[in-house]
Amino acid sequence: MRILITGGSGFIGSALTARLQRDGGHVTWLSRRASTPSPEGVEVRDYASLWADDRFDVVVNLAGAGIADARWSASRKQTLRDSRLIPTGVLTEWIRTAHTPPKVLLSGSAIGWYGAQGDAPLDETSAPHEEFQHRLCADWEGAARAAEDRVPVVLLRTGLVLHPAGGMLQRLRMPFQLGLGARLGDGRQVLSWIAREDWIDAAVSLLRAHLDGAADAPTGAFNLTAPEPVANTRFTRALADALRRPALLAVPAKALELGLGEMATLLVDGQCVLPARLQQRGHAFAWPQLEPYLESVLR
Repeated sequence: MRILITGGSGFIGSALTARLQRDGGHVTWLSRRASTPSPEGVEVRDYASLWADDRFDVVVNLAGAGIADARWSASRKQTLRDSRLIPTGVLTEWIRTAHTPPKVLLSGSAIGWYGAQGDAPLDETSAPHEEFQHRLCADWEGAARAAEDRVPVVLLRTGLVLHPAGGMLQRLRMPFQLGLGARLGDGRQVLSWIAREDWIDAAVSLLRAHLDGAADAPTGAFNLTAPEPVANTRFTRALADALRRPALLAVPAKALELGLGEMATLLVDGQCVLPARLQQRGHAFAWPQLEPYLESVLR
């Protein structure tokens, strides 16, 4: 199994790489720089070399700047778009012209596709709310769908991925350990999360269905979230309990809006996104509930 990954050095891509290598796959990272440091056994190639006479069984497209890494100025919004649409466009152009296309393209997206819709349950059939998050994800998915005439396309609408090695959990660990954990806003906003291990398991099961030639090999959008979303109050309490620290503070929504501007929607507006299509396929989550997961990885 030969796998091409964009965003391979990232928080999710590095874990996916390790899993695929353990499964016997040969992983190549596609990067802007062929000098990008990589684990043993991982080849790194730049985009200019993509048209060389190579064949890949699977392409996993995870490239994209972090949505919560900086305030959403006009220039930051353009960076978020370019970092997703340009690599995806290069990949789909290569797939459309390849003599032997891959068996499947798994392309990143996010539950931001649905926009902020409070505690309304959302599955893959739900309509979106029009806002920046939705437009960004919709254009990202549209760029990937350009390859649908040559290859099956699976869109990974990813929720908040949790693991101590990176992402939000890594950022929050130190403040919570110092007793500075805080509820955000009124705490009722819903957080749709997934353990990084479950994200990897889901992605691998989706790509293997194509490699195995399954009659029901999946295409289209899949929500990669745990089956039990939680309110911010519950998340705050669970994280503090796992670290054996109090969390007595609260940050008003207005303060977040003043400090973060439009990006505050990521923290104060909820999304209750459910993994309906994964569950219909019988996917078993190792960590369906938040509290046992945090206890396991933080103690």
